[in-house]
Amino acid sequence: MFLQAQPQGSSSMMLIMMGVMFVGFYFLMIRPQMKKQKQEKNFQETLKVGTRVVLTSGLHGRIAQVQDDGFVIETLSGKLKFEKAAVSREFTEARFGDKSKTADKQTEKKEIETEKK
Repeated sequence: MFLQAQPQGSSSMMLIMMGVMFVGFYFLMIRPQMKKQKQEKNFQETLKVGTRVVLTSGLHGRIAQVQDDGFVIETLSGKLKFEKAAVSREFTEARFGDKSKTADKQTEKKEIETEKK
């Protein structure tokens, strides 16, 4: 009684439902996470000297040096070296917003003026 054969239509319906669930997981979980990681990486690659940032630990500072493997962040207590992954796009934009971008422009102007002299 328990080992009765199921009709062929129900097993194909089960495969279709599994496929729909996989596609749903992809569009609801995997794809947005990949997009967020890509944005975070692009943000970290475009940071320049003088940009004000917030790290994932909550530390606030200004980028003093850009190195291959990380950043040297200048804080009120001195200069500290951090990995690039420690800089948070989300926290930085929430705290500074467009101010960090204007700070970039101001430091570029200062650098250009000092080069002219």
